[in-house]
Amino acid sequence: MANEIKKSLVEQLTERFGQLQRLPGSNSLFVVGRDDARLYLRYSRVHERGTSFFGLRNVDLAQLDGHNSFICLFTDDGTPPLFVPHADFERVIRQSPLALDGQYKAQVVASPGTRELYLPRVGRFNIDAYSGIDVLAERVIPQCATTPVLDHAQVQTLIGAIGHANGFGVYVPPNNVEMLDWSLTPRFHLVDRLPADIDSRSVFTSEVDVIWLEQSHQAISALFEVEHSTPVYSGLLRFNDVLLTSPGAPRFFVVSNESRRDLFSRQVQRPTFQRSGLSEITSFLDYGNVFSWHRRLHVPDAGTVRSAIAAAS
Repeated sequence: MANEIKKSLVEQLTERFGQLQRLPGSNSLFVVGRDDARLYLRYSRVHERGTSFFGLRNVDLAQLDGHNSFICLFTDDGTPPLFVPHADFERVIRQSPLALDGQYKAQVVASPGTRELYLPRVGRFNIDAYSGIDVLAERVIPQCATTPVLDHAQVQTLIGAIGHANGFGVYVPPNNVEMLDWSLTPRFHLVDRLPADIDSRSVFTSEVDVIWLEQSHQAISALFEVEHSTPVYSGLLRFNDVLLTSPGAPRFFVVSNESRRDLFSRQVQRPTFQRSGLSEITSFLDYGNVFSWHRRLHVPDAGTVRSAIAAAS
């Protein structure tokens, strides 16, 4: 029955937005248009007292980061599907405990006239505003064809600003700090060194372009390598060295021009990266993704960023 309900939902989405593309490695991740949005489809029966139970795989959530992404929660009782914006709930989901099966456990609790998302050890959140395909349609916006031309340091600056806005400590290699473009964002505090145990285990880690650290600054949350003119393969090799010498980093991102997306897809599937596990936890972000992510967080207004970039050109 779950497959039939999912099939029906996919057909409705296809009728509204055109053919969906499935992301490799998952039966639940779909792309709308030219990456105009990403959908993570999760199904549950409705149990007693109107509660539904969902598992959110950490490896799948990583494929949503930085994109206009939605967690689609749908059930067997005929109620409209929910399209929860990933960017709005990313931090609170990851504050919930990760189960041994690599999933975050979420519940939707229905009561007359309302639905709430419950995350263990975090709390309840009203999600009525995210009900129905019409709600999704309002938020599926074609990728902006006029993304400003960004240089390496500007991309580093925007990624750092996004991390800071999300509550992470931000590390940039010391020799790159002076090149950051503070005309794009209010200046924020940078972590000047990595935790000693991380730095001592891997000399490669401190060379990564941008690193987000958990609030305690004792653990890495995500690593970003900006491949502006250097080969995509070199960034993957650096990540692979970090993964092998300092295991535990949960998310890696190669950031480059959209024209390199296909090249990334081919390179990341090389046997060496499949064997190390890097291919499962590395995502590609193009500069448009970074700009849009920054815009969605209002750090600052996108018009301010455009004006600053134009003035610097």
